[in-house]
Amino acid sequence: MDRTAQLTARRIERDIAYDPPPVADSLHVRAARVLEANWTGTSTVPSRSLYPHQWSWDSAFIAIGLRHLSPLRAQTELETLLDAQWGDGRIPHIVFNPSVPLDAYFPSPDFWRSSTAGRAAGAPRTVQTSGIVQPPVHALAAWLVHRADPGLSRARGFLTRVYPRLAAWHRYLLHRRDLGGGGLASVVHPWEQGMDNSPCWDAPLSRITPAPARSFRRADLDHGAAEDRPTDLDYGRYVRLATEYRDAGYRDGLGGGYEAGLGGGYEDGLGGGHEAGGAGDFAVEDPAFNALLIASEHALAGIARELGATGTARHARAERLTAALIERLWDPAEGMFFCRDLGDAHDTRDAHDVREARAGGPTGELIPERSVSGLIPLLLPTLPRDITATLLRTAQGPHFGLGDTTRLAPSYDLLGEAFDPHRYWRGPAWFNTSWLLERGLRTHGERERADAVRTAVLDLAAASDFAEYVDPYTGEACGATGFGWTAALALDLLHSETEATAITGFKGGNRG
Repeated sequence: MDRTAQLTARRIERDIAYDPPPVADSLHVRAARVLEANWTGTSTVPSRSLYPHQWSWDSAFIAIGLRHLSPLRAQTELETLLDAQWGDGRIPHIVFNPSVPLDAYFPSPDFWRSSTAGRAAGAPRTVQTSGIVQPPVHALAAWLVHRADPGLSRARGFLTRVYPRLAAWHRYLLHRRDLGGGGLASVVHPWEQGMDNSPCWDAPLSRITPAPARSFRRADLDHGAAEDRPTDLDYGRYVRLATEYRDAGYRDGLGGGYEAGLGGGYEDGLGGGHEAGGAGDFAVEDPAFNALLIASEHALAGIARELGATGTARHARAERLTAALIERLWDPAEGMFFCRDLGDAHDTRDAHDVREARAGGPTGELIPERSVSGLIPLLLPTLPRDITATLLRTAQGPHFGLGDTTRLAPSYDLLGEAFDPHRYWRGPAWFNTSWLLERGLRTHGERERADAVRTAVLDLAAASDFAEYVDPYTGEACGATGFGWTAALALDLLHSETEATAITGFKGGNRG
């Protein structure tokens, strides 16, 4: 019997006289029950009601927790997702379950039309997906899953099979999505960054004419309070962006002669001749998205070493990306990383303009909104010490209040005009960002602060019935309960390693 099923099976036999008195279920067992309830047989849904399909970065986080219950199931979680990868290397943000009715979630498969609209980009024909992506946590998850049971992983050839796909995924982001010409990946829709409704998107979205409200029906409002969800105006803009991207064949900036694919050697380089192109009116370089790409590059180096290569090129690439992240998104005066709005200028730039941008410095404007995304680079093992120290002060200061007014960092600036403690990504604290910050604090030797975040995650996950997110001040449950990544990441912190190399396996330490 699968270990998860063993843990969650109800006791049938009657207690006998010398049994100890019954005790409340442990957090471990409760988390295992959530993951068992959300398991479909090949993957795990975030929420049976609100999110009844497979989500990309959810599955990566869920695999990280599942490795403590069933390494085989954790491997299967990632393999199922990667089976839906497109030919150009992108991993879609949703893989649709054909048994779920179309009206259970919007946008549904008939909106995305992946097998037809995405044909030129290599969308799979045997499964329906969305056409956008989510943050690249997958290589990091694969490496941690492997380390949970290396014998099983090697026996199944897990890393041998997933590595070429993960390498293709990173090539897609580093080539097709370098819309700013400075080396960082851009998102072309707020849903891609994962923090869907963040105030960081308000200014870029203001350029988008919303789709008429009558042209779509929001299924999310059947399961969540309207005051906690994105507004109809924002949703109309999301739909407009997705529609235009779909109708353009999910086309990104194409490289000069470069074609992404599922092949490639262990130490494949960044290639040459790439020139950025445009995907639409919304293009943003986000610190969390790129920090996760960098962390996953370090993880790919570990995978490469396991498969017999050195991993040196991967670590070097991660270092170059870290330098680009600092150059383009770090604001020393404000003490944190910000998103960069590339605007719609990238649609009209030619190859000469891109080369000039690379030579002359960052393009676009920083978005002056403080989001938890700007703290996530703490995850990076070679972040310079002065930046690490400044980020710690910012996290504990009045804008986020970590360890003072809040136990978990809010998703948005406590002092910001758009702050709302309950509205989706506009203030509530989330468990996945808290897990990333806990790992980042521990990576940089901040053990006491990391322990406090760990304790808060475990306490609030248990008290909120594994809520999707919580009020950062009170811990009140918001959104769905029985949420997949909340259960998985609480489970991971129950069993987590404490060494500074737990995330990436990189022992470089931060730089002076």
